[in-house]
Amino acid sequence: MESSVFRPVCQRRYCRTPGEIKSQFCLAGIEKPDDNQTGMNWLENGDVMAAIGEFLAEDIGRGDITTKACVPPDTRGQGRFLAKEYLVICGLDVAEAVFLHLDPDTPEIETTYSEGDEVEGGTVFGTLKGYADVLLTGERVALNLIQRMSGIATLTKAFVKAVEGTGASIVDTRKTTPGLRALEKYAVTVGGGKNHRMGLDDGVLIKDNHIALAGGITEAVHAAKHHVGHLHKIEVEITNWAQLREAIEAGAEIVMLDNQTPEEAAKLVQMSRNMNPNVLIEASGGMDLDRVRSFAEAGVDLISVGRLTHSARAVDISFKIQMV
Repeated sequence: MESSVFRPVCQRRYCRTPGEIKSQFCLAGIEKPDDNQTGMNWLENGDVMAAIGEFLAEDIGRGDITTKACVPPDTRGQGRFLAKEYLVICGLDVAEAVFLHLDPDTPEIETTYSEGDEVEGGTVFGTLKGYADVLLTGERVALNLIQRMSGIATLTKAFVKAVEGTGASIVDTRKTTPGLRALEKYAVTVGGGKNHRMGLDDGVLIKDNHIALAGGITEAVHAAKHHVGHLHKIEVEITNWAQLREAIEAGAEIVMLDNQTPEEAAKLVQMSRNMNPNVLIEASGGMDLDRVRSFAEAGVDLISVGRLTHSARAVDISFKIQMV
């Protein structure tokens, strides 16, 4: 009976086993990216790196039996990342990290492009040389991540362009893929958007259910102010003028206009500016490219778009490998 012990991922002694992949980067401590951060220095934190190890272990199982059977262990290869449609590049460092998990001696991806660059279909935007079994074994996980992240960045760029010149910012939501939030929210920033809350601990957002359970908007805002520190802003979801007035009078710093028409939003914006011009105004609910500019022109400061992460299509990228 075949043993269930993990086989080596690749055919050289120094390559990770799946068990090592899962545990190698489980480091303590993680710093969240701030709203304007577009660098990948935070890729090295434990949660992101451990997640990549988990993705590889899921795909590899007890070993890549096809590659082991067909490809001699010392074969060298070169893979090319090819955009097969227009896209915004995002995730090259993440793809590189996938291959480094399998072989720490794999060199960096060679590219003349940067995160956030727009490329047309047919563009080779990165190449990677290394052992062929490493390239083959890591190919699918690397592509899954870079296609997903580039898809989010590409869609975000379209929304950002749609509101250009209005003063409104496009922001994301917590409607992310479990396990991929940090990467998906990073992709939003690469596309030119901004991050809303990274998690429930980032800020107070009082929604309809909170209001109902707290006994009203005023009660919820006062309770939040008593509970959280002075650095946390308080946002309240509202649907009409009476709620807007109550939220501002209670001390909300941000109001979210939920599921309004652009015309309704414009009226509420004017009312809010008259009461307190320092209150930020966010529009939310069913935003798409056809109507997002009308909300921006209504005068809101922020437009949150759930589809940036929950409905972005993975773009088409291939990774063709040749022997070198």
